[in-house]
Amino acid sequence: TPLSSSHSENSTACPANATICDGTSCVLPEDNFNQTLSVILSTILTILLAMVMFSMGCNVEIKNFLGHLRRPWGIFVGFLCQFGIMPLTAFLLSLVFNILPIQAVVVIIMGCCPGGTASNVIAYWVDGDMDLSISMTTCSTLLAMGMMPLCLLIYTKMWTDADAIVLPYDSIGISLVSLVVPISFGIFVNHKWPSKAKIILKIGSIVGAVLIVVVAVVGGILYQGSWVITPKLWIIGTIFPAAGYTLGFFLARLTGLSWRRCRTVSLETGMQNTQLCSTIVQLSFTPEQLELMFTFPLIYSIFQLTFALLILGGYRVYKRRCVKTKTDVEKTAPKEDSKSSAIINGGFVSDEMK
Repeated sequence: TPLSSSHSENSTACPANATICDGTSCVLPEDNFNQTLSVILSTILTILLAMVMFSMGCNVEIKNFLGHLRRPWGIFVGFLCQFGIMPLTAFLLSLVFNILPIQAVVVIIMGCCPGGTASNVIAYWVDGDMDLSISMTTCSTLLAMGMMPLCLLIYTKMWTDADAIVLPYDSIGISLVSLVVPISFGIFVNHKWPSKAKIILKIGSIVGAVLIVVVAVVGGILYQGSWVITPKLWIIGTIFPAAGYTLGFFLARLTGLSWRRCRTVSLETGMQNTQLCSTIVQLSFTPEQLELMFTFPLIYSIFQLTFALLILGGYRVYKRRCVKTKTDVEKTAPKEDSKSSAIINGGFVSDEMK
């Protein structure tokens, strides 16, 4: 960091590695510290996330998971939402709000990213189809290798050369491995030791919910210097995830998916991999350009979490107040039916129903 001109004569009294400054004259290792802290936190969060995904895998029945891969209608609907609805919505929002070209590009990059792993945790808490949720997240991350360059080529060419955007295939690959490996272990544990899997699932679902909030808070603290940004991006950051959740739900419903799968597709559509978006913009643009755009992934992550929590709260209220009569009816149904309908979340099914 260059020394302030008004204090340049005092530079000899302030060592280069100083941690206490007089005014603005000293060079502080603030950026390096932030960078180191970011690396440490990323490593810890990646390990914790892998543990959470392991626990989510403990709720996946291998027969149902393979069934989704053999008859991938739900995955195909999710694909249409992820790489059809989201990039198009990003493009239209950029046009409607007439934002700067560099800002339009970051909004579109966000729209082209695959689904985030937080969606699996929220899907669990809203009694979603976990087999579908995990297969959608995995497939969208895998397909992002080809679909992201294609979508960026289509939607960004009026603002920038698509070749100027650097896609971190290694980051996408790491995301894929950190999904597939722990989930595979979780599925294996559920297959071999279902009673232990239920305990792991309960713990992991709570840890996952806490982890989502921690990631959002840590991101806000690490990049608090970037919060000054045009109001238009704040508005887009609010509308975009809400549009993703809503459009994903309605498209899933229009294609005849069950309510449970509609909730799952909705969450998979609205919850994007914001860390990947941040990585792409850091690799692709200059510090001057980043000042105009870097905060957008953080804004999006805040509002995607806010709306997800609202969906969760609304669902829990609905379940408590409106499903009582339905539950009473199910109690009188044959035992096999009650078993199949009750296995919404393996972690909350009693031993007698196994």
